[in-house]
Amino acid sequence: MHVNMDGQGPLHAQLTRALKAAMFAGRLGEGGRLPATRQLARELGLSRNTVLAAYEQLRAEGFVRGQVGSGSFVTPPVKPEALPSPAQVEHPPQSAFARRGRRFHDHATMPGRATPGMRYAFSYGVPYTNPALTTAWARELGRAAAYTPPNYPMTQGLPALREAVCDYLARRRGVRAAPADVLIVAGTQQAMALTARVLLDVGESAVLEEPHYTAMREVLQIHGAQVEAVEVDAHGLRLDRLPAAPPKLVCVTPSHQFPSGVVMSLERRLELLAYASRHDCWIFEDDYDGEFRYDAQPLAALRSLDRDGRVVYVGTFSKALFPSLRLGYLVMPPGLQRDYLNAKWQDDFGSSAIEQAALANFMADGGFERHLRRAGRALLERRGALLAALSRELGDALHVADSRAGMHLVAWLRRADPEQGNALILAAREKGLDLYSIAPYYQRPPPQAGLLMGFASMSVAEIEQAVQVFATCMRERGLA
Repeated sequence: MHVNMDGQGPLHAQLTRALKAAMFAGRLGEGGRLPATRQLARELGLSRNTVLAAYEQLRAEGFVRGQVGSGSFVTPPVKPEALPSPAQVEHPPQSAFARRGRRFHDHATMPGRATPGMRYAFSYGVPYTNPALTTAWARELGRAAAYTPPNYPMTQGLPALREAVCDYLARRRGVRAAPADVLIVAGTQQAMALTARVLLDVGESAVLEEPHYTAMREVLQIHGAQVEAVEVDAHGLRLDRLPAAPPKLVCVTPSHQFPSGVVMSLERRLELLAYASRHDCWIFEDDYDGEFRYDAQPLAALRSLDRDGRVVYVGTFSKALFPSLRLGYLVMPPGLQRDYLNAKWQDDFGSSAIEQAALANFMADGGFERHLRRAGRALLERRGALLAALSRELGDALHVADSRAGMHLVAWLRRADPEQGNALILAAREKGLDLYSIAPYYQRPPPQAGLLMGFASMSVAEIEQAVQVFATCMRERGLA
């Protein structure tokens, strides 16, 4: 038990005052049991007689009551003092980093956040899950907890998991890497933060796609980078729109551009690699859901074409399994392994060893691949149901930008500007349907209203019902 002794007077009197303060602060509430005298004496380094004297004084003043064989309990009427509210104790930012954090990030306005109480939601950040995955993962966690050593994990990640990642990348993404090249991270978010720390000084420039993943932009801005968003067309990042002064870092999602869904063409990929080599800049390749394509085999990753070691390749298990896992991997460029390991060590020493061990075994025994196949079939069915329902219910009122990849698509409202789109979202919520605007993912929002429509988290029947509600809202507002 933690108590604050004030150093004034006899020890038993100090302890009496400290215990009263704990009661008034609410840390020892009415009916709460005080620690046994021997236990408290041992924890505080006091004699048992000192603790007994303090307890006797509290009993004499009516603060506690003794119960033979059970101990001492706090008695009423001890009322906790009113604690100051967060607004009363908030301080101004104490560092440049904190100032940038307050300027560029606000938890209350994060895009894509689910609205409580909705019956249907086209959530685009929620992956496909099923009871078989939950059961398999629980089994792997139990097994891993039994044999994982209790000491600190390796900063770089468990060798077994890094080997499994290398095997997976070679077969599914065309990336050749050795376990020594792989760093296990806490998802794409940490990978981006480590990359900013390793590659960018405050004030140096980074380029993002337009539109782009907002969290990636905010990480770079909070780090102190000068961020510029460059337009994406049907073939990927517009290299002809890159700033005159070459950036230090270019961040792309070539396999399934987020959020537009565009797949970067092979020609554009080769041009980007040549640009990075020519201008001595780095490429951050976020392959967040490259596993899921519905018309052909996934395109090889940008990293697989890199001959000059300019690509930082990042993958995550958040979309393939579930976001709560908080595990991903980063393939480090040659010559930067030491810098990345230093950054990871400084950040958290290393990712959880139990989850790593569970995932390594899940991948090694084929469970991960089986899940991907099952998820791919389910996503294909749900995607087809969404496209068919949108076409049937709304026809030419929408332009659907479908890349035949990933777990979401973009629907542009042909007859709605952004203001009308926001009004539609509010109207849909009144009917129990959560819709999500694409506008927050632009630095320069488009003139037309667009929606991100995820299909992984709803069944086929739920998707069809949700589209009917969506169509009703569109018609009521004169948009269909």
